[in-house]
Amino acid sequence: MKTNVPEFAESRVRHLPVGQEYAGQRLDNFLLRELKGVSRSLVYRIVRRGEVRINGGRAKPAQRLAAGDTIRVPPIERLVQGGDPESLPPALLERVEDAVVHEDADLLVLDKPPGLAVHGGTGLRYGLIEAVRAARPHAPFLELVHRLDRETSGLLLIARSRDALTRLHDLWRTGKVEKRYLTLLHGRWQGEGRQIDLPLSREAGRGRMRNVSVDEDGDRARSRFKPLRRLPAHTLMEVAIDTGRTHQIRVHAAHLGHPVAGDARYGDFAADRILRGVGLKRQFLHAAELKFQMAGSGRRYHFKSELPEDLRTVLERLEKT
Repeated sequence: MKTNVPEFAESRVRHLPVGQEYAGQRLDNFLLRELKGVSRSLVYRIVRRGEVRINGGRAKPAQRLAAGDTIRVPPIERLVQGGDPESLPPALLERVEDAVVHEDADLLVLDKPPGLAVHGGTGLRYGLIEAVRAARPHAPFLELVHRLDRETSGLLLIARSRDALTRLHDLWRTGKVEKRYLTLLHGRWQGEGRQIDLPLSREAGRGRMRNVSVDEDGDRARSRFKPLRRLPAHTLMEVAIDTGRTHQIRVHAAHLGHPVAGDARYGDFAADRILRGVGLKRQFLHAAELKFQMAGSGRRYHFKSELPEDLRTVLERLEKT
């Protein structure tokens, strides 16, 4: 009986040599050529899990090959016969895999690109977490530790076990995770840094799209604003948050009269039209740093993410005007 298993599928490990003609090619493209009929998502999964190796070492899908390299390819017949657990766009899987900056037994850390929702929902069939699960079909547990707005870029934590999720939530809730963001605010900030203690609450109603506002009966929210660079009509700001309320930085900044540039909900819409002229296409907010010590293991983590190119370009153009 004929099956739909591609001709490459075997039940043994293979070691493929890289010839001179393939020097400089990406690993994922090399595998797609060698393993005719396999999906790109399956390639990403076996590479990320460490089942594909270059000269005995772990590799990434985008890694460039050199002549003389040896590529270890695992026996993947069983995976092909089982089919892909999710049918997601290859471009999405590639973006998510390229965003991984750290992975261990407890957690996965991604540098989330802008424009990608962290999970599916209203009008969205899938988001980042669905793509991560699709890329790791045999992972028993993958859950978001926290969330970032769709247009916010930067560091995002995913727990790889229920125990790790509980420990990370405890750290988050008790303020033991240092969280720093970079944002561009409208207006030239006067004076030095300020600590803002203003409680926040969501407006009454149903659904996830409710606005958040300063409310004395709301939940405690503390943000520490530190000016980094003053421009004629804007200020590049570092903001450390001791709590993690929905839209906290955006609402606190707007309340101070310095809304986040590009914020389509709480921002200065007339001023944002001007910024579109220098290339700002989203809210200028980036999760730049996370630092914490894991309860139980005592392991210390410290992750940093540089300001993305699109936001750096906006700053450069503003400095020239």
